[in-house]
Amino acid sequence: MNQGKPIRCDIFCVVVDNYGDIGVCWRLARQLAGEFGVVVRLWVDDLGSFRRLSGQIDASLPVQHLHGVEIRLWGLPFAEVEPAQIVIEAFACDLPERYVEAMARQATKPFWVNLEYLSAEAWVEGCHGLPSPHLRLPLIKYFYFPGFSGKTGGLLLENDLFSRRDKFLADAVMQENFWGSLGVPKRMPGEKRVSLFCYENPCVAALLTVWMSGAQMTTCLIPEGRILPQVAAFFGRTALSAGDVLQQGNLRVHVLPLVEQDEYDKLLWACDINFVRGEDSFVRAQWAAKPFVWHIYPQHDGVHMKKLDAMLDLYSKGLQAQCALDVKTLWHGWNAGVAPEQPGDNITAGHWNDFLLHQSVLLRHADLWARHLAVNNLALNLLDFSRKVGRIAPFEI
Repeated sequence: MNQGKPIRCDIFCVVVDNYGDIGVCWRLARQLAGEFGVVVRLWVDDLGSFRRLSGQIDASLPVQHLHGVEIRLWGLPFAEVEPAQIVIEAFACDLPERYVEAMARQATKPFWVNLEYLSAEAWVEGCHGLPSPHLRLPLIKYFYFPGFSGKTGGLLLENDLFSRRDKFLADAVMQENFWGSLGVPKRMPGEKRVSLFCYENPCVAALLTVWMSGAQMTTCLIPEGRILPQVAAFFGRTALSAGDVLQQGNLRVHVLPLVEQDEYDKLLWACDINFVRGEDSFVRAQWAAKPFVWHIYPQHDGVHMKKLDAMLDLYSKGLQAQCALDVKTLWHGWNAGVAPEQPGDNITAGHWNDFLLHQSVLLRHADLWARHLAVNNLALNLLDFSRKVGRIAPFEI
């Protein structure tokens, strides 16, 4: 809780790729409100996509409240409102001009930050927290970079997440009930369970073929999303939807509805290995403390592969050389097929089996990695930064 009157915070979000941007903003809004008593107003331009992450959202309502957060449709023309003390511009989404001018009229200027995309690259440390004066108004915007080191803003982590995760993993009945709620039968001896959440990827068919032809049963859990047409084509279907179950060889696929954030966390906890994408699911996979494979957002100029390698360099520290190489080979194979000029056959049975050989080592490593990252909490750091730099009233944590 903070001392005196509650601090007010406005978060602005433009939904770009359906779920990633709003996923991060919704987690941040809930944490600021629930753990720190901040009065949060979340402005979103696409409530329909938001509703996919939280079924309680009514896409027809321009103003609503959920989990202690006021949710507002960011429409045009923009409403005339009093700016909050902390203003978060998520991922350089450009604030409404009317709102910026209202900020400039405040006797005490709001603390304005641009919450940047997550990156493991070294240059982030030098740019985190840098000021950017407005060209014509008496305002300063600060660049706030999430990251993996103490010289960055850290990662979003709720204070009870690890305890909820460990309670779930220690309770076989709770796990069985979770699988039952998804229509997934009891686990067979030797069966691997893998979640698959990614962007469109030419390697999807190759990966499914590896699992189909493998020596052990692989159950693949696929939330509704952008790869369903590719999965449907692999099985000779024209389309797939939530609830569909398909089996070929030693591969069984369950198509899941796009579940709410807390349920998605449980899916990551319950699976043996997780394929994740972008930023939000990528971070949640690390908190799940399970082996994972990351599909980074593809860029045509190949810059994404440099970002991928920066993450691999950090994540692989402490791993034995062969283990680190096999992780890198699988991650590279999964990401290299994105470019149109690539043949899309960069995943082989050898890559997957080499990765599986290290599963117990990677499981221990994932737990140590999560604990290492947990000391750098983004929401807490952001509030502390607002107090030190923006002179927002101090917080009593």
